[in-house]
Amino acid sequence: MLFANIISRVHTSFFKTLLLPCLLLLAVQGSGKDFLITTYGAKPGGKVVNTAAINKAIAACHAQGGGRVVVPAGIFCTGTLLMKNNVELHLEMGTTLLASTALQDFPQQPQPAYRSQKDPGGWRALIYANEASNMAITGPGTIDGNGAQQKPDPANKLGGDLDGRPRNILFISCKNIRVEQVHMRNAGIWNQHYLNCEDVVVDRIQVYNHANRNNDGIDIDGCRRFILSNSTFDTDDDAIVLKCTGAAAVEDVVISNCIVSSFCNAIKAGTESTGGFRNITISNCVIKPGVNARPPIYGMRGGIAALSLEIVDGGIMEGITISNIAIEGTACPLYIRLGNRARKHTHSAPVPPMGQMRNIAISNITAYGTGNYSASITAIPGHYVENVSISNVQFFNKGGLQAGGYIADVKDVKEDEKGYPQPTVWKELPSSGLFIRHARNVQVNGLMLGSEAADPRTPVIAVDVEDLQISKVAKINNNTARTFFYGKNVRNISIEAPLGWKQAVQQTEE
Repeated sequence: MLFANIISRVHTSFFKTLLLPCLLLLAVQGSGKDFLITTYGAKPGGKVVNTAAINKAIAACHAQGGGRVVVPAGIFCTGTLLMKNNVELHLEMGTTLLASTALQDFPQQPQPAYRSQKDPGGWRALIYANEASNMAITGPGTIDGNGAQQKPDPANKLGGDLDGRPRNILFISCKNIRVEQVHMRNAGIWNQHYLNCEDVVVDRIQVYNHANRNNDGIDIDGCRRFILSNSTFDTDDDAIVLKCTGAAAVEDVVISNCIVSSFCNAIKAGTESTGGFRNITISNCVIKPGVNARPPIYGMRGGIAALSLEIVDGGIMEGITISNIAIEGTACPLYIRLGNRARKHTHSAPVPPMGQMRNIAISNITAYGTGNYSASITAIPGHYVENVSISNVQFFNKGGLQAGGYIADVKDVKEDEKGYPQPTVWKELPSSGLFIRHARNVQVNGLMLGSEAADPRTPVIAVDVEDLQISKVAKINNNTARTFFYGKNVRNISIEAPLGWKQAVQQTEE
């Protein structure tokens, strides 16, 4: 009766599209029975490989219409678990689902219909599903991928991130997914990968992934209607990543109330971008240095970039809203990049056309203690990032640069059209606060800049920019540049002088 009353109150199309599948999933799973894995022969202790027993429990649950497959307290070693329709895998308090270290316990799955640039011809994963629906992974227990012991497939000749190491979770073309409360650790590669999925809720999870190369926290890849909330991440590679490694777009995504740490990029849309990104909201997050004491496999201890938006393999990025973000550390607070790497997502796919980036709103960002990689908005000659608004933003870097320790002239900032999109390609730009190149219709309203030690660089630089407005700039501390703004080939501009800035605030040339 209660569920019927909830459904009767659904009025808006948004609520129906985004939340109704989740309510249906709760109803289906709540009505099922429990299937204890020890009943099917699973044994704790970490020495017995329980793959067959746990899969038998999952199959029985599915055959009887759905319910919960319960993993009780203890360490249960296993290989690939094949999730099925209407099954909730529940990890009780004190549970550790521990990945086997034997490659044969992770058989390569048949290649799915949905194709991805990351597919080596069939995937390997600890928890796997393809074209399934109404599934959940829940409970306060732990999924440990034993990642430091996961080795590449010796028969795999592709290498890199296509070398056959197992993910902790991989769901492909699945619908109505709920993942909540679980602790996830030590994946062989990406921790959790949702590929071409719909109606997904990930809530209250804890991810710690510092065990191997390519240790992403979560990859939301070509998914639609995805909610990620109330979670913590500490990763060696990128932490929260939106990608399009196939033809499908990432659409209608909400990311909120997360605490994120990464040695690379904390929150990123890219690198792969063929399908594009539409209607993405990121809010109320904290980005800070991680606690892992060992040297980074990639990146740098404080993180490379806090917020990264990237289109380099075709696709359109539009309708992006980022607000209420606190950033501590990281080398670069904000990186927006339109490039043209033009990598195909499969060998038979057409070369992607030049992508587009537009309609991006960023507000209420506080970044302090950051490195000296300036925030940037850049594209390539003949193409432009369009319609970007930045409001109520604070960028406070470390400063302390000396002559020769940064790029002094804008002509020396290489275009790098085909390169990997990351601020490490430039490192210390000629600007201390914001570098804009190849952009149209950019508005900055409410800007605070400063450095812990003196910074000699021009605070804001614009090159090949049309329709630029900068207003309400506060006093800039510890900056020794002669001008606030330098522009080259900037058309139709309005620049307000910062408070207390007595020297020239604008210099332009063709």
